[in-house]
Amino acid sequence: MREFENPDHWDAAAKHYQKTAHPFTAYFAEAALARISLTPESRVLDVATGTGALALAAARTGAQVLATDFSPAMVACVQNAGLPNVEARVMDGQSLDLPDASFDATFSIFGVIMFPDWRKGLAEMHRVTAIGGYGIVATWQEMGAATFLLLGNVRRKLFPDRENMPMPAAIKALSNPLDFSRELIAAGFRDPVIESVTHAYQLDVKLLDNPDTLFGMSPDWTSLTDTEQAAVIAHVREMAGNNAVLPIPSTALIAVAQRSPTEPFSPSIVRA
Repeated sequence: MREFENPDHWDAAAKHYQKTAHPFTAYFAEAALARISLTPESRVLDVATGTGALALAAARTGAQVLATDFSPAMVACVQNAGLPNVEARVMDGQSLDLPDASFDATFSIFGVIMFPDWRKGLAEMHRVTAIGGYGIVATWQEMGAATFLLLGNVRRKLFPDRENMPMPAAIKALSNPLDFSRELIAAGFRDPVIESVTHAYQLDVKLLDNPDTLFGMSPDWTSLTDTEQAAVIAHVREMAGNNAVLPIPSTALIAVAQRSPTEPFSPSIVRA
């Protein structure tokens, strides 16, 4: 099992993730939300919610939101936000303990792409989406984003003979919009629309004084020797020059697809 497939890994990282990654992923969550319309009557599911960037943003529209994640500590972060129209539950996104056709919009913002069986995750999103409802999925491009993207690029420059940590299989499989579309259709969705969205992660150069807070979640960092880590930090400082902040442009693909309103009638997919 790779680290990111283990809920214990995310339990340990939850508070750090909430402080560092959540504000950045929130930009992409807002971009995803902007692609559909929600009302206070909308039922929204956020699969692999993390610390709830999408779930909390959706709740602010007035929608009724269920946030799920396999990490209890991540779920606790969402619960602690205290929004009355958000419920958060520990759940495996590859086997959602939810009835068919339960949600008007089903989101996964950089979540399903981390699953060992990400195709099952997409199929589960389709299953629980109401007829005529929408599935919205965000993935990173193949080299990742933010500090992971920066570290990978620096490693390739400084240590060209060293292998980098392989990205989750779904990130590679979905990096091409045509492939992304095919996989959503294979999961049961129709008419996917995929757009690229770029935001720059603003790296506070002062944090390089304690680089484990930036890179410590990545095997690309922990696999380096002390001397190699020092070389990475020196190179990043050189990239930043005299600037207090180093922007790291990071691109996501955001897909919106519909559960077909023309699917055959089945009692299991009729709204309550």
